[in-house]
Amino acid sequence: MKRWMILAAAALALAACKGGAGPGSPTAGEAPALHPESGLPVAPLTIERGEKTYHFRVELAQTTQQQAQGLMFRTKLGPAEGMLFPLDPPRTASFWMRNTVIGLDLLFIAADGRIANIAANAKPYDETPLRSAGPVKAVLELPGGRAAELGIVAGDRVSW
Repeated sequence: MKRWMILAAAALALAACKGGAGPGSPTAGEAPALHPESGLPVAPLTIERGEKTYHFRVELAQTTQQQAQGLMFRTKLGPAEGMLFPLDPPRTASFWMRNTVIGLDLLFIAADGRIANIAANAKPYDETPLRSAGPVKAVLELPGGRAAELGIVAGDRVSW
């Protein structure tokens, strides 16, 4: 009986150490489910340009409050990172760089998943409105200059 109790206790301890392992949990080498700085969900995003596919991990700013905060006051954004602002229903979007410390590229994504237009190298702290060229279903912010560096242009397909 004592041996059984010891084995049961060991099994419980091992299960507790396993923690969040299971479907949907990050495994070794994967990005965390939540961004460590913003606490927002992180999702994979791809941009296809001809035969090339570019992979990003983006924070999802889904609520009005999250979208209002955006990347304000952030001091860094990795080359394969970004923030996605889904808009439901699609609409004309206007963004500014108030309290945004780092330069950004804003990619306005039309309802068909293609980039409608890009506001490249938006200047930190600039309050000039940056607008979409028509209704969009999302806006993607990448580090400033990254779209040009990769050759990403209007018409390229974005999926997440």
